[in-house]
Amino acid sequence: MVMLTRQRESGAVSLFLVIFAMLLIVVVTLSFVRTMVADQAQSSLADLSQSAYDSSLAGTEDAKRALIYYRTVCSNGTASDCATAKAALDSSVCNKGLTTILPDIQTNEEVKIQKTQSSTDANGYDQAYTCVKIALNTPDYLGTIDANTSKLIPLKATADINSVTVQWYMPSDLGSTTTNVNLVSDSAAAKPLYLQTNWPANRPSLLRAQLMQFGADFKLSDFDTSNTVNSNTNTVFLYPTGTTGTARTVNDTIGIAQQDIRKTATGAPQPVRCSGKLSTGGYACSVTLTLPQAIGQSDDARTAYLRLTPMYNATHFRVTLNGVTGALDFNGVQPSIDSTGRASTQYRRVETRVDLTSTNFAFPEAAIDLTGNLCKDFVVTDNTSDYANSCTP
Repeated sequence: MVMLTRQRESGAVSLFLVIFAMLLIVVVTLSFVRTMVADQAQSSLADLSQSAYDSSLAGTEDAKRALIYYRTVCSNGTASDCATAKAALDSSVCNKGLTTILPDIQTNEEVKIQKTQSSTDANGYDQAYTCVKIALNTPDYLGTIDANTSKLIPLKATADINSVTVQWYMPSDLGSTTTNVNLVSDSAAAKPLYLQTNWPANRPSLLRAQLMQFGADFKLSDFDTSNTVNSNTNTVFLYPTGTTGTARTVNDTIGIAQQDIRKTATGAPQPVRCSGKLSTGGYACSVTLTLPQAIGQSDDARTAYLRLTPMYNATHFRVTLNGVTGALDFNGVQPSIDSTGRASTQYRRVETRVDLTSTNFAFPEAAIDLTGNLCKDFVVTDNTSDYANSCTP
């Protein structure tokens, strides 16, 4: 007789597997939901930040309009209107400088950004610029210049100047992840001039600095005269030197009239000791150019311009003015605009520099600019048939 024994299974293992699977699915689902919520919040925050940035730019554009009005009224209006516009711009009160073009603006109150949207659009963001301040006088002149092009800077200060400090080449000009600046050694006897393609990309530009100035009265012949005391025009070429990979802070001083290429026997570029490493930011090269008095200058009044031309590479630059008592501000040359924008509860702040000088006149880079050969024939004749072009390509 065979006895059969039947074992009953409770199903606990299957139950545990189902529970763990459900927990796993719940955890994965919650993780996805959390990631989606975080991405949505980040996207919304990015949109708000961009909208706040756009609001600050709207304030900047209104400030530019106020600067144009100031320049126009000072050129064509009365002295009283000019003084009123200047006082409004120089005020440290938020949005005070904009009241000359937007009379409805209340100082120290935000300005709503008007927008047009269709009926199907969402309500959008609550946008406004909260505070816009304009400073006509600035401690320096900032900018960037492309390689082999020029920038003309009015040297208009709050007092008479006797020297100009020029700094150029920032870490952003390196164009790579390295912080080392490629320099020719200070002790090198020759300061070689290369073809455009052979100048290293991480080497500061060879900078041409030209001074053009005149006093209350001048003659065209004054621009051909050069001496170390009185001169209306001078040119120096500033060559970057130093030790590659070695950081240092040096500010050389060069007399622009004493080192003018018209007064030196060889016309060699002037070496400027630069930093070979930009890990802490700043400018690689710095030099102070002492300026001569303008010919016929009998008082502190003179009109002066500095023309900077970087050879080989593009560069950022900074120009500061110095007088007898120390550093001087630029007087209405490159005003600063400080604008704060808002979108809902997000804020963005932007500082902008604006050239107040006219940019309508295209200053020439050279008397002749060409890529091919130039043929020149000089003929002295009284026969009109000789005037025909005799150059052959």
